Amino acid sequence: MQGGYFSEWLNRYGYYLRMRNYSPRTITSYEQVVKQFAYYLWLRRNSNPEKLENLWKDYANARLDTDVEVEPVMLTDFLTFMNSVRNYKPKTLHRMISTLTSFYRFLYTQGALASNPLFGIERPRIKEQELRYLKHSQVLRLIASIPDAREKLMVRTIYATGVRISELCNMNIEDIDFEEQTIRIKGKGGKIRTVFVDPETLREMEPFIGNRIEGPLFVGQQGHHISPRTVQHLFERYAPAGITPHKIRHSYASELFRRSKNLRVVQENLGHSSIKTTEIYLHTDLDERKRVYQQYFPLSDEPNKNDHDQDPVTNTQNTERDTRPG
Repeated sequence: MQGGYFSEWLNRYGYYLRMRNYSPRTITSYEQVVKQFAYYLWLRRNSNPEKLENLWKDYANARLDTDVEVEPVMLTDFLTFMNSVRNYKPKTLHRMISTLTSFYRFLYTQGALASNPLFGIERPRIKEQELRYLKHSQVLRLIASIPDAREKLMVRTIYATGVRISELCNMNIEDIDFEEQTIRIKGKGGKIRTVFVDPETLREMEPFIGNRIEGPLFVGQQGHHISPRTVQHLFERYAPAGITPHKIRHSYASELFRRSKNLRVVQENLGHSSIKTTEIYLHTDLDERKRVYQQYFPLSDEPNKNDHDQDPVTNTQNTERDTRPG
């Protein structure tokens, strides 16, 4: 079987994503990008290309019954066109390419295509941005500044475990092992991992658990789990500008790596499927960078060496003075 219309393959692709435990939000996002590409192709194939920009303003008449087989140049044209109508950030274009790469990889493995048209497509360069995060002492000061004990514990738990905000909100009592000092976390895509937690954080959890043996650790309205918005609002009130729950997770990763230098452990604790994702969070400690620079870079300590007074052969200090008359 080869070819076929987007209208045939889009539902199959959605089912494939659900089978792989993608979140409903991610599936909706992926399907939207694929639909946009299909509409673009339909308009390119069935209307005047010169009128494409006007037609795109209201593509209600565009359809999905157009062939999935395309030349690589059409993908490049699509990205160029999308950027021209709405000046997307490079990260957004990256997500579009990743989505279409996933879709066409799926088509290729299903035998719908003889080759993958996204092979070799260049991705826009993303300028590296230094993510702002808090150091260990700063996180502790943030926690200490929060007057409410439960809100204080929320921030401490993120920092103690490195969990995502959604994982914090969905944390259950029955998943906490007080003896082993671990918490069982259901992460992205339904993946289960174990995170570690310090004794003090566990002690602070006990008053909020009481005699309960199961259910949400942090109880929200009508006995349900708290919402991410509740945690975000907490950060808006107490955290420095730009510091979010995700940045505290970032602080956890940076601090653990700085002390352990074990990237693989940090990756597994964070629940990243790719180690490249973990590398974004890591920073070399400033003091460590300074020490290495001073120890190894040749110019860093030249003023202390008095090289002009050293014998170039023996590399020893020349203490004899030239006493000949000037």
